[in-house]
Amino acid sequence: MLPVANPDVIYQSLDEGAVLFSPKEEVYFGLNAVGARVWEALPPASRSWEELFSTLETRYPAVDPATLRADARELIDELLTQGLVLSPVGG
Repeated sequence: MLPVANPDVIYQSLDEGAVLFSPKEEVYFGLNAVGARVWEALPPASRSWEELFSTLETRYPAVDPATLRADARELIDELLTQGLVLSPVGG
């Protein structure tokens, strides 16, 4: 199951990506354009990893799917470490 955005995190879209801020964790995190797409594809926009990957692969057809998937997982792992996303219930 996909992690979910921490409801305490403030998300602000920018022309070149986005920023995340967690007042509780005191974390400020910058996202490039692809990272912002990953954030926007988290639940409820996507219900599974495959749905998230499909969304990204459709948006970035010139990128190798294996690279796109690995990079998305790496980003989400980092967001988990920073407390910006939460592990799914039962996950």
